[in-house]
Amino acid sequence: MSDSAASAVQAPPERFNFARHLLEVNAGRGARPAYIDDLGVLSYGELAERIRRVAAGLRTLGIRREERVLLLMHDCNHWPVAFLGCLYAGIVPVAVNTLLTADDYAYMLAHCRAQAALVSAPLLGTLRTAMAKAPHEVGPLIVSRAAPDSALPEGALDFDAWLEAAEAASEPADTTADDIGFWLYSSGSTGRPKGTVHTHGNLYWTAELYGKPVLGLTENDVCFSAAKLFFAYGLGNGLSFPLSVGACVMLMAERPTPDAVFKRWVGEIQGMRPTVFFGAPTGYAGMLASPGLPAKSQVALRLCSSAGEALPREIGEKFDSRFGCQIVDGIGSTEMLHIFLSNRPGDLRYGTTGKPVAGYGVELRDEDGRIVDEPEQVGDLYISGPSAALMYWCNRARSQETFRGAWTKSGDKYYRDADGYYVYAGRSDDMLKVSGQYVSPFEVESTLMEHDSVLEAAVIGIDDANGLTRAKAFVVLKDPVQAGDELAEELKGFVKDRLAPHKYPRQITFIDELPKTATGKIQRFKLRELERHG
Repeated sequence: MSDSAASAVQAPPERFNFARHLLEVNAGRGARPAYIDDLGVLSYGELAERIRRVAAGLRTLGIRREERVLLLMHDCNHWPVAFLGCLYAGIVPVAVNTLLTADDYAYMLAHCRAQAALVSAPLLGTLRTAMAKAPHEVGPLIVSRAAPDSALPEGALDFDAWLEAAEAASEPADTTADDIGFWLYSSGSTGRPKGTVHTHGNLYWTAELYGKPVLGLTENDVCFSAAKLFFAYGLGNGLSFPLSVGACVMLMAERPTPDAVFKRWVGEIQGMRPTVFFGAPTGYAGMLASPGLPAKSQVALRLCSSAGEALPREIGEKFDSRFGCQIVDGIGSTEMLHIFLSNRPGDLRYGTTGKPVAGYGVELRDEDGRIVDEPEQVGDLYISGPSAALMYWCNRARSQETFRGAWTKSGDKYYRDADGYYVYAGRSDDMLKVSGQYVSPFEVESTLMEHDSVLEAAVIGIDDANGLTRAKAFVVLKDPVQAGDELAEELKGFVKDRLAPHKYPRQITFIDELPKTATGKIQRFKLRELERHG
């Protein structure tokens, strides 16, 4: 299925620069809005001009083709200009999470050997601390959105002034579809983040195989992603997908709290309302529980997307009922760049992750690598497809563990139901074996979240007095006042009535909030540490 579907989409030519491709696709849309942030609107014509200026400006600073540039910026109209300007010049942007520490950035600067950095003004102090720690000298700093009366460090450049002084590059770098285009760092739950290396062609393939045929994006859409552009999910939602069809994108620098999202849904920013929203399960749960949730008549949503973790059935059904708008849940990864297994508008089953996206191959394999064919049998998820990363930079062992020929091992456990829909069973390292049988933490968590009192839940394995593994749940309540032994016993019975007896949590601890990654994934390893250390 993978080969035939991918061959139905025209492959990019051998000589291919993704930034140039987008400028050509949108050559006739000069006056149409491409990006809207809190400070203004950027038209497609202005976007094209500024991309070329960034390319020329970087070359003038002495940054050479294939060298890396750190991109540490909040979501705003400068971000896509900077990212695509790098690609246009054949320079490699390394887009990094804005929520990390100076130690994290020091590691990344040294690991990618960044020759320059594009940074938002509020993050400049943290980056300079990182630069002082990094055993690698970083070149020019280009600062986005500095206050007019603020003094920049010696040698640093103001983004707008630097751009204004640059001549627009007349031609892009003569890259191929397989040239290294950009890096993203994985948001792994343990160990150092991995520098995941992607090509110019990978951006093209995700737009052609998912953005257009599954989401059905057109130039009439206004896209808004709670997931930031430095995430693989957000990069597709807010750049490669909408720009491939000439759509408009709303960008938000602040954290995607329910109130911040709602302001944009109802058109308080530049008078625009999104038609397609991209979120994560945690965000949807928080919005549904918020007293500020807008009415259906206030929004213009035609479709929503969810990724990051599997979407619980209860959340999908409640949101759909409230807004008459489906949430299309799917799974992607930094390694595959975007979603490869997904529900579809008109073919959606809440509680599942849908079916393989045309153009991608999906297999379930057992612990010995044999293909799992039987419905309801849990296996490790493997994917093949044209958007796979090349490698983890300077990490041969992890590259060989993850990238296995044409296949990528996701680290997720899944099973396929009798109708061919794939159902998430948890991360491979989170699975529990209780009474000799696998228990998916996600299945227990989803069941707990069906209870009216529960906002979120996370399940880990603990050993009982006999050394046997049992499930323990950490539960966040909608109303913390309800916490107590009586509700804990009620929740145990609630799960026991709906799942096999060995799956219900033997212990329940009420907690104010769950530890999560920046992408909203629950960090169960931190709960295990909490359990070990009391």
